[in-house]
Amino acid sequence: MIRSDMLKKSLSLYCLKYAQSVLPESMALCGGAKEKVIPISFAVYLIKTKDKNILVDVGCDTMPGFVMQGFYSPAFVLRQVGLSANEITDVIITHSHHDHIEALNHFKNAVVHISEEEYLNGRKYIPLNMRVNVFKDTGVIDNQIKVIKWGGHSIGSAIVEITDNNITHILAGDECYIKHCISCRTPTGAYYNLAKSREFVEKFSDKKYCVHTCHDISLKTEKIL
Repeated sequence: MIRSDMLKKSLSLYCLKYAQSVLPESMALCGGAKEKVIPISFAVYLIKTKDKNILVDVGCDTMPGFVMQGFYSPAFVLRQVGLSANEITDVIITHSHHDHIEALNHFKNAVVHISEEEYLNGRKYIPLNMRVNVFKDTGVIDNQIKVIKWGGHSIGSAIVEITDNNITHILAGDECYIKHCISCRTPTGAYYNLAKSREFVEKFSDKKYCVHTCHDISLKTEKIL
């Protein structure tokens, strides 16, 4: 068993924000107003272990239908924490929607970890020479990091679980868009399975979890752990 204090010393977590835009409130929050827009971020996450540099989602270089502000390629933002795209060893794709997978071509040295269903839907984004690890329900990157298929946002959408001391960090992908989903236990309005989306916000609103979203406007490029 790995002690939690050892995890803290051997693992770092970064948020990498690469753009912001707006989204109808009805997409971010179940029951939200269609005519109201809210500001959102676009972000991915970097996990650094002793021997791995792991990106959780890779972002996009284009985003049709959105007016992007403060936009930088996710590969460029990675340089702000001292890494190049070629140094990424692993990529976890939480789901195969455009803004989470399109920029995958920048990270050709990485192994891609993706659920069966999301692989089928996202193959067009995966370069032919990339190594791919397709998992069914759970993917283990190493003994500190677990990927769990959840299936609330899309048919095979996944979350990433990281344990640090007494807090379990959850990288939510798009199982919830903004922090309000968790604080008010309100599912996202952009769901595939409403019951699973509701289960997500109810379970992970517990204070033993710390949920990290990809789209809350408060996000910035920073070290979290």
